[in-house]
Amino acid sequence: MKDFLKINPADNVMVAISDMAKGTVVNVDGENITLVTDAKAGHKIALKDIAEGENVIKYGFPIGHARHAVKKGAYLDHDDIKTNLAGQLDYSDIKLKGLKPCQPSGKQLTWMGYERKDGQVGIRNEVWVIPTVGCVNGVIKQIVERVKADLGSNIEGIDGIFDFPHNYGCSQLSEDHENTKKILRDMVHHPNAGGILVVGLGCENNQPKVFAEFCGDYDKDRVKFMVSQEVEGDEVEYGVKLLKELVTNAQKCKRTEQPASKLRIGLKCGGSDGFSGITANPLLGAFSDFLCETQGGTTILTEVPEMFGAETILMERCANEELLGQTISLINNFKEYFLSHGEPVGENPSPGNKAGGISTLEEKALGCTQKSGKSAVCGVMEYGERLKNNGLNLLSAPGNDLVAATALAAAGCQMVLFTTGRGTPFATFVPTMKISTNSGLAQRKPRWIDFNAGVLVEDKEMDEVLKEFTDLIIRTASGEYVNAEKSDIHEISIFKNGVTL
Repeated sequence: MKDFLKINPADNVMVAISDMAKGTVVNVDGENITLVTDAKAGHKIALKDIAEGENVIKYGFPIGHARHAVKKGAYLDHDDIKTNLAGQLDYSDIKLKGLKPCQPSGKQLTWMGYERKDGQVGIRNEVWVIPTVGCVNGVIKQIVERVKADLGSNIEGIDGIFDFPHNYGCSQLSEDHENTKKILRDMVHHPNAGGILVVGLGCENNQPKVFAEFCGDYDKDRVKFMVSQEVEGDEVEYGVKLLKELVTNAQKCKRTEQPASKLRIGLKCGGSDGFSGITANPLLGAFSDFLCETQGGTTILTEVPEMFGAETILMERCANEELLGQTISLINNFKEYFLSHGEPVGENPSPGNKAGGISTLEEKALGCTQKSGKSAVCGVMEYGERLKNNGLNLLSAPGNDLVAATALAAAGCQMVLFTTGRGTPFATFVPTMKISTNSGLAQRKPRWIDFNAGVLVEDKEMDEVLKEFTDLIIRTASGEYVNAEKSDIHEISIFKNGVTL
């Protein structure tokens, strides 16, 4: 294993693969470089003298400029580099690469899934209880606990019974109220559930009967509604009766062989570090290209604020001018969201990001967007919108882990692939697979991490690792649980922007 990596020939920094001591001599492009400071794994080391104000280049692109002069062989962190980002851009000079929407071209993989009446296919056969409003969170918890106590923890043909509390559905205005309705509607239509009980109160803004109409056509055998204020007597008892009926209906569903083109996979990262753009995110990019280009499947990239600084790479890959315009709006609308709240556009990296070797938002974005691979952008989606196009899609959502992962799942993704260099136990309402960027994390947190991409800087090549990773995804789609499921972690979080009444 090498001690360092120069990612792009144009870079004026290298990345330490392991901790490196002052005085260490390394040969880069035929030149011996002596470290003049210690350097931590995942962090950057200058390959030349960098003047104050000069751009720092990584991945072949500027990741900011030097706050002060930096000597060749010196370690750089967030105190040494300042972002170049500021405000909105018009992107009028963007030229499309001419990429075409993906066409299946390889050996078709298959998996075992649950086909629903609307043609969607789920990777789980769960039963969910969804509240229209936070006022009934306690009621849905009691309903689920009672049913589990009555039926036992292992119900034949059912992957689990879950309630999904949230704080919204009332005292919200305009866009926030619509966003809540959209996410809950999307859950009602999600194929990972074989049965769904929607529980309302009766006096909330998100009126159950109006919400049912908002959901449009749905399978009445798979989805049932209950309004607590309209139930005579014990609403929990009535809810238990309805939920047991849904469990019985869901037990009739069976797995059948499905083509990989039916897979819809969300791409997300969190707790990124200096290895994210070298190991785990490129692995997701390679998988995204494989699924979209050879299998006719679908992936979705979100976290719009973490595209800032690398957005032009995505824009150039749009399949047509209309998608380019939508992508420009996607970026500038989110920048306006930041600016309207008096927040700077470029101050994104978290303390964990910085500790892991990420100094600026541009550096984070150039690593983050590698999850999308190199294929054409075939769709651009607003928050709460459901998938329409196969291939790579972009989705409007913030960087917050649970908010973004919930948005991916709500859009129709049957699972979320989540890369991390720092580690996290969280999961949204679909299987959330954790991919570590480094082997140390995988060894420290085996109950969190499902796959270790850190081997890509050790002893394995991308082709070999991609095959192992794809096999795991197929097994997961066919019923194998990820660690978050084994730990019974299932949550949702809905994006909020405006006032609360």
